[in-house]
Amino acid sequence: MFERLKRPLVESFVGAIALGYLLSQTILYFVGIFSVPLSGWISRREFPELASHSTAQSGFPFREAAPQLVSFVLLSGIWYILLRWLYFSPLKKETSDPPVNQERGS
Repeated sequence: MFERLKRPLVESFVGAIALGYLLSQTILYFVGIFSVPLSGWISRREFPELASHSTAQSGFPFREAAPQLVSFVLLSGIWYILLRWLYFSPLKKETSDPPVNQERGS
């Protein structure tokens, strides 16, 4: 069943386009691991009156990076599995013609 799905994905380059999109999302989540906590920290330092005092942290907020980190790890795993399935294992040849007999009697 998966071989029937794999063939059109590889031959029509839809799989390559999907893998490229998935890789770009993975890179964006990786960048988000660093940018989301940094932007939250900067906004709390610039606008302390808008930050609620009950949830304000004194240090750098590493907890804000957790959703980005989880998404990055999951998408990286999915991307790697799909890459190996689509392009590291060769497609099986489909032959619709019967085998030709190579022996010819003289």
